[in-house]
Formats: sequence, C-alpha cells, structure tokens
Amino acid sequence: MSEPSPRKLIIAIDGPAGAGKSTIASRLARKLGYINLESGAMYRALALKAIENDLSFDDETVLDRLAHNSRIQLEPTLGGNRVLLDSRDVTQRVRETDVSEAASRVSVHPKVREWMVARQRELGENGGIVMEGRDIGTKVFPDADIKVFLDADPVIREQRRVQQQHLRGASTESMAAELRERDRRDRTRANSPLQPAADAIILDSTSFSEEEVLGRVQAIVEEKLKSSSEARS
Repeated sequence: MSEPSPRKLIIAIDGPAGAGKSTIASRLARKLGYINLESGAMYRALALKAIENDLSFDDETVLDRLAHNSRIQLEPTLGGNRVLLDSRDVTQRVRETDVSEAASRVSVHPKVREWMVARQRELGENGGIVMEGRDIGTKVFPDADIKVFLDADPVIREQRRVQQQHLRGASTESMAAELRERDRRDRTRANSPLQPAADAIILDSTSFSEEEVLGRVQAIVEEKLKSSSEARS
C-alpha cells in the first residue's frame, strides 16, 4: 500500500506595503504548486464595490452589510490570481491607486475584517496555500505551519512602491505619502494591527534582491517539509 501524500502546508507571509510580500507569495506558490491567497485583493474588491456604490469608507455598518451581500473569488492562473467580484472580472481595476487607498480605509473596520477572515479561512482550510497580508499569522491562520514577517526600511519600501506605480502616472511625493499613511493606519488600528506573530520568522529585505528573499523563504519551507516527512517516518 502506498504512503499517503504529505499534508500541504499553510504558509503565512505578513508585512507592510512595499516589503515585497505579494511578489514573494506569488512566486513561492507557483514553485510549490500551491494557491496564492491574496488577502489584499479581497479587501480591494470590496473597496471597489464601495466606490461603485458611492458608499462611505468610514461607515462600518454599511460596509459590513455590503460585504455580506458580496461574492469575492480568487482564481489562480499562470499569470497570477484572477479576481472576481460578484462573478465579474475586476483583476486589473483592483490594482489601481484609488482602489488600493480605499481598501486601506475599508480594512480598518472590525466587522469587515471579521467577515473577511471567515472567507479567507474557508478558502485555505485544506492547506496548500501561500497567503500574504498584514494579519495572516496573527489572526487569519494563527496555527499556520510557517509564518514569515517580511519587512524593509521605510525609505526602501517607498522607493519600491513608487517604481511599481510610476508608469501609472502617480507622483513620487503622493506615493510616498500614501505609503506612510497606510503604515500608520495598519500599525495603529485597534483590530488586528500590523505586527509579527510571536513565532514568526522575521526577514528584512532591505539589502536583498527579490531572488535572495525568495531563496531564503524557500529554504524555510524545504526545512519544514523535511522535518514533517521525518516525523511521519
């Protein structure tokens, strides 16, 4: 009788904007054959719906009602996740600056986060996922097999974000100011503030290339898979 297949891991990658977690999570998921579960894309989809319905980003009750009447899906493709909002493809739209800014405001509300966490847990309950965000290891999957907190010097993060958005016409000053404001909101919100889990591995990407960071995270995963395999034998 053949041995059962090894259990697929739940990998949580948290960190502030511009640290590189989205890119690392996406590339790692492709290498492992896992699903890249983007929490940010889910918040941006809800924020887009709020924009389209001209709703206040500060009204928690209205946003909670909106969430419960929304269907947000992530479909993995070779080029990254396809984001569906009520069966409509909004993949490109949710990456735009106004939606990202709105998502940062929408995501501070406890009731909205509670709804999102429930959806995210449903999507990842069977493992085989790499999930990135700001509270994955502390709130969404506190029992994740691997928790990485990816950080970088704020100036470097600002430069990376400006480079990412520059072709869209955003100014350097406004992009840097937006990132600083998002940092402030993420780190000071009462519900699930941005902080490393107590058992997270903290990686500072300031002085490392994308390839180097990916290599370090891969090594962590390989060691976990190896130890899990030895424990079963």
